[in-house]
Amino acid sequence: MKRIAVIGAILENPQLSQKDFNDIVSSFKGIVKGRMGIPFDEEDTSVISITVTGGLDVINALTGRLGKLPGVTVKTAISGKLTGEKEDL
Repeated sequence: MKRIAVIGAILENPQLSQKDFNDIVSSFKGIVKGRMGIPFDEEDTSVISITVTGGLDVINALTGRLGKLPGVTVKTAISGKLTGEKEDL
């Protein structure tokens, strides 16, 4: 069942994890619909929001891989089933 999700990530010391973070997101480019990043240079932190559409397994795989990176905190909000989709019985 397809869902819409927003993945919020905080990267502390982004210079240590930014490349790996971007590589992981790029490997899921088929589900990524939008991305916004805000650097907080004074705090040595970056905040990134990624909007995706896909199945729960794929969304959870992306979130899990990002959350395993050192200095990265990830939270995800996921929609219910998309309008017009038939419910599995």
